[in-house]
Amino acid sequence: MAIFGLYNFKGGVGKTASAVNLAYLSSRKARTLLWDLDPQGASTFYLSGETRRKGAKKLISGKRSATAYVEGTPFEGLDLIPANFSFRNLDIVLEQGKKPECRLSRLMKPLCKAYEHVFLDCPPNISLSAESVFRAVDVLLVPALPSTLSLRTFELITEHVSDWGKKAPRVIPFFCMVDRRRRLHRDICSAMCQGHYGFASTVIPSASAVERMGVERAPLFCYGAKTPPAQAYRELWGEIQALVSH
Repeated sequence: MAIFGLYNFKGGVGKTASAVNLAYLSSRKARTLLWDLDPQGASTFYLSGETRRKGAKKLISGKRSATAYVEGTPFEGLDLIPANFSFRNLDIVLEQGKKPECRLSRLMKPLCKAYEHVFLDCPPNISLSAESVFRAVDVLLVPALPSTLSLRTFELITEHVSDWGKKAPRVIPFFCMVDRRRRLHRDICSAMCQGHYGFASTVIPSASAVERMGVERAPLFCYGAKTPPAQAYRELWGEIQALVSH
């Protein structure tokens, strides 16, 4: 069983599209759950779910199990815990309990018994809820744009978890929305994918097919399985699995 968190404290980097597409690929061979922790609810929308309005307090306080929030999706093997607009107050709810940074880990336990892979689509912020995510996941996947700020973002995250020792998640950054026509994108991807930064060698290209996910309300593979970004996501998922297995 493995828990993957999709996180970046910068928005607009392809986080949600990556969460949905990687979870879908996982579900082809393993029973998979996507938990949409972002109150904006984009993952929920992509998977044809509906964002809820209440319930975060009962969930975080332990009065109700996370399994009670699980819903099916139109995609076999892939379940969803929909976004909840009350998650915008998640930090406030967490602070009301003991060891708030460990709360999400405790909530994950019944889910770990039911699923081989769980994906968390995390809100783009630096907060107590992010800290709780970092401690709950086995692998932290960090999508980033090919810009000079990408390295800084990655360094801030890795520095934050570097002192946790064996409790630290495996951090795997990768580039999204890459335009190979732009020299800056090519140069940054080349330097950081082959250097000591730990970026995945697979990059996800910028493409209108990915943007159509909001129109189709489905993972990319349901309508554009042969497109370059679909192939890139397949390769990325294969690379992630290989890295995690070592």
